[in-house]
Amino acid sequence: MIGQSIAERGVAAWHGYMDGGADADVLRSMIAEDAVFHSPVVHTPQVGQGKVFAYLFAASKVLGSEDFTYVREIVGGDQAMLEFTDTLDGIHINGVDIIRWNDAGQIVDFKVMVRPLKAVNKLWEQMAAMLAKAG
Repeated sequence: MIGQSIAERGVAAWHGYMDGGADADVLRSMIAEDAVFHSPVVHTPQVGQGKVFAYLFAASKVLGSEDFTYVREIVGGDQAMLEFTDTLDGIHINGVDIIRWNDAGQIVDFKVMVRPLKAVNKLWEQMAAMLAKAG
């Protein structure tokens, strides 16, 4: 870990979370108290650890299939862009996670962008159901 940038350590931790079964306690510890989440379908930023946790945990469950894969990463300093692909109900999804970490290695900003439109709609449908179920 010595010599790695904040983002390199953050990306490794994120992959560990995603590959490790999406443990809620692990995710919660990865998010700063004042973190912000930018959803591809919600127009206002979601602020605070609780809200960011809810969205990221639901997303990891919705997108955490065996089809989900990161296909490209751009990592430097305290930021990273991770491009992913997945399939939901037969719809191919292509998306980007843009993440920034603080000096403590916690996520402070997480933005998700998804294409094409029918993938956005399918993701919205499944995320809404997951968030409603979680309360």
